[in-house]
Amino acid sequence: MKFRIILIIASAIAFTFSLSACKKEKLLTTGGELTFSVDTLSFDTVFTQFASFTTEFKIYNPQNQKVNISSIRLEKGDNSFFKVNVNGISGSNVQNMELAAKDSLYVFATVNIDPTNENNPFVVEDRMIITMNGKEYSVPFRAFGQNAYYIINQRLNTQTWKTDKPYVVVSSAQVDSNQTLTIPAGCRVYMHGDSRLFVFGTLKVLGTKTDSVLFRGDRLDRDYFANKDFAGEWGGLYFFSSSKDNVIDHAVIKNCGNGAFGATPAAIQLDPNATLSMSNSVIYNSIGHGLLSFGGGFVMENCLIHSCGAQALAVLQGGLFDINHCTFALHSIGGISGLKHVDNPAVAIQNFFKAGETVYAGSLLKGSRMRNSIIWGGIETELHCSKLNSNEVTFDLEISNCIYKRKETLPTDIGIVENNNKRNEDPLFENYQSWNYRLKSGSPAINAGISTDLTTDLDGKSRDANPDMGCYEFR
Repeated sequence: MKFRIILIIASAIAFTFSLSACKKEKLLTTGGELTFSVDTLSFDTVFTQFASFTTEFKIYNPQNQKVNISSIRLEKGDNSFFKVNVNGISGSNVQNMELAAKDSLYVFATVNIDPTNENNPFVVEDRMIITMNGKEYSVPFRAFGQNAYYIINQRLNTQTWKTDKPYVVVSSAQVDSNQTLTIPAGCRVYMHGDSRLFVFGTLKVLGTKTDSVLFRGDRLDRDYFANKDFAGEWGGLYFFSSSKDNVIDHAVIKNCGNGAFGATPAAIQLDPNATLSMSNSVIYNSIGHGLLSFGGGFVMENCLIHSCGAQALAVLQGGLFDINHCTFALHSIGGISGLKHVDNPAVAIQNFFKAGETVYAGSLLKGSRMRNSIIWGGIETELHCSKLNSNEVTFDLEISNCIYKRKETLPTDIGIVENNNKRNEDPLFENYQSWNYRLKSGSPAINAGISTDLTTDLDGKSRDANPDMGCYEFR
């Protein structure tokens, strides 16, 4: 008797589940609604000839019954610039997709835009039309196309680039020996992943205060992913020993320093004897060094280098330099692309470097000096100076009217001359977390500089008779 009761109960439960299962599997054949995770699927600017990043949205079934979506199609069909994939099925018209009750499916989309004659960004549009039980829904697709000049693994002779369209460098570009590449004010240079500009001849970057020259990666979709400044998107600018008389004025160089394929991770690299004059420029968010010099010669004025994965400035193997009114700053800043600053000082100056067991040395020549500058960051020592114990190479350096952070005083026996410096006095940046390195009221850098022929700051503002240290004059 007991067994019969158990059997009856079990049968009843099974029957109940059977009814429930049948109810869940019933297809909604009339009416119903679909909802979507976006109103419009938008893409940021996409360079013609290159496919965009992939983005997606969801189609939701809010009913308690499954539905059959009879068609998910692009209005322009196979002629659309957009390509879609619906739950793993590619095509411009996907049919008969069943969607369970309270479930959703993904639509993935990319866009690949053909070149046009337009110089300015132009709009590309389509619609995805979704049909269920005779009712049509639509999700607009919108992207901005940008035509460009493409430099694909090219060797460049003497030329001046244009400003009507941006340049996209793919793989690499090389300025040959005895040739000059001039990049005028307003030019935008987008570097494809891991791309570099190799300079054996001369590079002249001639921006202005109102129209700078920009070097950055070509991933214009970073805003979509909420990390618009992503370190290491591309390589850098590399000046070889034959490269002379280079000029970089009013430029922004960012999101670089990729050391793939054995390259040195740096935004700018100078080989022995290469020369560069750099002014009114900013380097930031390099995954490696800012400026790395292996015995090169350079002048740097009114420059800001910050937020690097290695040194903002590394002078190795000696050379000759003159730095005036510059700011070098490294801090750990959070976020998706935030670089950590834990051990590399902001500035390192040596007359040697080691590669494995091999030591490369070169004299730091008399006349090398740093004036009116700030070296600051989040670790105890942000200025490192070191001399090779050898009579074959020299170390001559003058540091005047600078603020620097250092746990111990600079060594006095290696060839450093100091004048009117401030050690471990916080320069009071406006807000380094938002990359604002202007000075706050009360900064010890205010009126602490020495007057030179540099009469304006990085903002183009006049310096007074008692100039401030760093690249910005306090206002």
